[in-house]
Amino acid sequence: MISNVNRLSLAVGMVIATLVGQAVAAPAPSENATINLIRLLVEQGILKQDKADALIAQAQNEAAQAKQAAASTAVAAGPVAAPGDVRVQYVPAAVRDQIRDQVKAEVMATAKQENWAAPNSFPEWAARISFDGDIRLRNESRYYSDSNSNEIVDFAKLNNNGPYDVNPNSSTNLPPLLNTREDRTNQFRIRARLGMKAEISPQWTAGIRIGTGSDNNPVSTTQNLGGGFAKKDIWLDQGYLNWKPTDELTLTGGRFANPFMSTDMLYSNDLNFDGVAAIFDHKLNRDWGVFGTVGAFPVDYTNDTASSNGFDKEESDNKWLYGAQIGAKWAINSNNRLKGALAYYRFDDIQGQRSSPCEPWAGAPGCDSDGSRAAFMQKGNSVFLLRDITPNPLNPTTTPQPQFVGLASEFNLLDLNVVWDADLPEDFKLRSQGNYIHNLAYDEGDMRKRSAGQIVNNLDSNGDIESGANAWMVQFTLGSALDLKKQGDWNMFAGYKYIQPDALPDGFNDSSFHLGGTNAKGYFIGGNYGLAKNVYATGRWMSTEAVYGAPFDIDVLQLEINTRF
Repeated sequence: MISNVNRLSLAVGMVIATLVGQAVAAPAPSENATINLIRLLVEQGILKQDKADALIAQAQNEAAQAKQAAASTAVAAGPVAAPGDVRVQYVPAAVRDQIRDQVKAEVMATAKQENWAAPNSFPEWAARISFDGDIRLRNESRYYSDSNSNEIVDFAKLNNNGPYDVNPNSSTNLPPLLNTREDRTNQFRIRARLGMKAEISPQWTAGIRIGTGSDNNPVSTTQNLGGGFAKKDIWLDQGYLNWKPTDELTLTGGRFANPFMSTDMLYSNDLNFDGVAAIFDHKLNRDWGVFGTVGAFPVDYTNDTASSNGFDKEESDNKWLYGAQIGAKWAINSNNRLKGALAYYRFDDIQGQRSSPCEPWAGAPGCDSDGSRAAFMQKGNSVFLLRDITPNPLNPTTTPQPQFVGLASEFNLLDLNVVWDADLPEDFKLRSQGNYIHNLAYDEGDMRKRSAGQIVNNLDSNGDIESGANAWMVQFTLGSALDLKKQGDWNMFAGYKYIQPDALPDGFNDSSFHLGGTNAKGYFIGGNYGLAKNVYATGRWMSTEAVYGAPFDIDVLQLEINTRF
């Protein structure tokens, strides 16, 4: 009984195991009909299992490749267009460039035909020409002290309008006198300059600039407005040639800007030089550089026909300025820069000369030293009577004495300039500037000898010369920018000047401080503010007085709008 049961259990177990094995071995049906067909062929014994596995692997691989290709095609084709969508065909870059060139050619052809665009129509030289300029509008007021002397002679006008008869017994007319007591307020003035530069070749440059000016004086191109709305004068302000044989050397000739490092205590900012100059600027290393200038400048020539109505003409007595300067630049660190220069200026034959005895009262056309008077003067230098007029023996006390005046001192100057620029915290900039000038040729004994005792100003009550050979100035500028270029830039400045009468020629310095010239001391303050790019406003106050002699106090207020382009 037990053995029959065991046999039955064993048979049932074998059947179950066989069914389970078949269930485990049989793979799940595939979505691929080819794979299902291969498996059926194996079950029927038509195809061996190893070959079937190889065929199935190949079929699966091909199916994967087909699926990947279909996905790529779908991406390239883009999303399925919805109703109302417009599909734009992709245009290759080469085709786009070709279309652009064709359209451009057609447009330019039409532009040339209709004369509304003509590229390359300008000559080649036009690209080498540039223009620049500036305009300054100024309101100026001049205030004079009531205690000023009203007997200060205008020697510049005496020379221009003269000769003037200085003998009170033969002339009752007063000499030209300076205004010293009557204020002049709210004078509207303008300065306008326009320049052109032409690059002739890589080494040669030419320049021309015209400018306004009330007259041909060398120190100012400012023109008073008004005058019955009369048209204003235009002058040749500059005209020069530059040759730059190397990057460090420039040779210039003609009429050009001041080539020296200097201040307006010696040379006005509007002063241009006639002559030739060589300028070099060499960088030694990252921190140090040297620069210098040498030049020769004709100040005045003897008139070719002087005297015009006399048989005997004056000897040639040309006046020259020779100058040489050497300087250095030092970048102390990223926040401090120092620049200094020492110059020597020799003004050759600029002093006056006492004439030989002459008799203009007898009809002589002039005296032989008339041409030694200064070509241009402001005021301050010591001057003397040039003509040695022989009295008329018939009327010695009433003999007319028509006179010109000349400079009593020679001028050979040492000029020291120092500028220190510093970057301060909070983006402030500070410039400290100093200038000292000494006239090496100043000699009171020579002045008396040269003038034969005929000096007519800068004398004390005892007849002794009140003058000197020194001038100095200091100036400090503080602000967000030292050179204003954009809106919001600003700075303030203050300084002091002290100029003895014969420290330097009075004809070439700033015409605003003490209204020009020497024998002046005083302070100046002001500020600048950027209104827009290259447009800025300036306010300036100068309070000055004479160093020696009669009281002469002048205060000047200037309000300006400046622009450059």
